[in-house]
Amino acid sequence: MKTGLIQIYCGDGRGKTTAAIGQAIRAASQGKTVTIIQFLKGRNEEELNFIKRLEPEIKLFRFEKSDEFYDQLTQTQQSEEVMNIRNGINFARKVVQTGGCEVLILDELLGLLDNKIITMEDIREIVEHKSEDMELIFTGRFINDELMEIADSVSKVETMK
Repeated sequence: MKTGLIQIYCGDGRGKTTAAIGQAIRAASQGKTVTIIQFLKGRNEEELNFIKRLEPEIKLFRFEKSDEFYDQLTQTQQSEEVMNIRNGINFARKVVQTGGCEVLILDELLGLLDNKIITMEDIREIVEHKSEDMELIFTGRFINDELMEIADSVSKVETMK
């Protein structure tokens, strides 16, 4: 696989995050540095603790404070979490601009777009500032035409049964 790809895992099926984490493990096994920033996931401590055992090769960040998934929160709670999510997006920008890793996974980034927490401009800014050898991986359910255009690889994950 050439370096610097932009990959997207999308669709209604389960396994998008699993596929992205698989790419993280593959990259780390090749000696690459990996950063994962997860959004809209809640704070499942068991999952967090397991992935954190892969540090320092794979670093995982969640900026949200709630234990619940974003779509299970009240309107007031969602408003509070949006500020935390924006901090996560700002951190992603900084990672890209400083070359803080070789593979950056923004898990559920497409969900942020779908929930109108971020805009396509936010995503374009991240993509435009990445170095040629940095790989970006985005996940989420829905993809738009503009994301389809900027991606090098789009995998649709669907549940068959």
